[in-house]
Amino acid sequence: MAFETLSALSPIDGRYAQLTDPLRAVLSEQALIYYRVLVEVKWFQALSQHSEIKEIPSLTQGANQFLNDIIAQLDIKEIQAIKEIEKKTNHDVKAVEYYLKEKFNTHPELSAFSEFIHFSCTSEDINNLAYALMLKQSRTDCLIPKLREVINALTVIAKQYAATPMLSRTHGQSASPTTVGKEIANTVWRLKRQHKLLADAPIYGKINGAVGNFNAHCIAYPEVNWMQLSEEFVNSLGLKWQPLTTQIEPHDFMSEYFHIHMRINTILIDFSRDVWGYISLGYFKQKLKDGEVGSSTMPHKVNPIDFENAEGNLGLASAILGFMSEKLPVSRWQRDLSDSTTLRNIGVGLGHTFIGYCTLLRGINKLDIDEKRLAEDLDSHWEVLAEAIQTVMRRYGLPEPYEQLKQLTRGQSFNQSTLKKFIDTIELPETVKHQLLTLTPSTYLGIAKELVALL
Repeated sequence: MAFETLSALSPIDGRYAQLTDPLRAVLSEQALIYYRVLVEVKWFQALSQHSEIKEIPSLTQGANQFLNDIIAQLDIKEIQAIKEIEKKTNHDVKAVEYYLKEKFNTHPELSAFSEFIHFSCTSEDINNLAYALMLKQSRTDCLIPKLREVINALTVIAKQYAATPMLSRTHGQSASPTTVGKEIANTVWRLKRQHKLLADAPIYGKINGAVGNFNAHCIAYPEVNWMQLSEEFVNSLGLKWQPLTTQIEPHDFMSEYFHIHMRINTILIDFSRDVWGYISLGYFKQKLKDGEVGSSTMPHKVNPIDFENAEGNLGLASAILGFMSEKLPVSRWQRDLSDSTTLRNIGVGLGHTFIGYCTLLRGINKLDIDEKRLAEDLDSHWEVLAEAIQTVMRRYGLPEPYEQLKQLTRGQSFNQSTLKKFIDTIELPETVKHQLLTLTPSTYLGIAKELVALL
């Protein structure tokens, strides 16, 4: 059966295929094979440039160009050729080695040096660097740009509604007022911190042989400083060098990296649920799109599906990334293969993350504030001013202010008239009384607007 999105087992490549298209260039098996070829070629070039490895003379410009072209011209046809070799070898990295040997044999200068492809390497030397480059490129090209879009969209709303009053709810009950912008700014502030951690998270790599000791390297070329060459090579790929490993790079950095994504996902789930609730209260309206249906039976409905979709995908992403964070740093003795099949799901975890970003962004861009509904809700909850009154009473030494306001407001009907009557009975300076009498739920906002300016 020919592959179509409708026959995909995962919604990443099915229902959400259009959203995840940018990830395929950096997190697919095709990308993995591309980076394996890149690492193998670059390693051969690094060996050829080392003065102590005399069996490979310095390559001519033409030979180096040929090698660079192998990487640059590695299209789907070439990758399929590698997969055909894998059918015979039943080994994915060995298939890349044989593919490159075939390429070398077509070049008069390089054909004599084909046995220096994959020299002293174990498969994990190639794989760990390939996966590290996939994580690095997907972060740069896809994940951080989309996260910035989310942060920027929220920042615009936060600043636009920095002074728009909104009733707070703690424990689901009416609480001291805030502003729409301030509440969104809370999310932006959290995201910015995690964004920086994500952008700065180090990505490690190693190339040190079968058990991490340079055994084969040293027996073949004891005169070479293999630690130095290894570090220089890993750094040349834009990665940090991991000096001490078993056969595998220990994957601790992956665990740390995935945990940052999980924290970002948690913050966005928290935001999605809050907005879902605010839509339910009528604080936000959603822009309508012609032809869309909210319910198969209730024509009036405009459901907050983008925020629900984001919540589901972000939660699923964190479950997958959480498993990988716990699994990948654990390996029996010097190596077992259980990490290999796990690593193939990096694109799944980050794919659901990316879908979450995209659907959340779509939902954010549909939001409209209903200032009338916000004002109505505030005007229905004058009891939230009890905090202000009892706090001022404390300043002026009046007896039991909290208890007096508790008796007046808790479980009782309370409005502007009730407030005025109470204030008239307490002994406060007239200027202070006037200040309290002019206070409304819509003006009792502290420095909410100024806090948004911190963004």
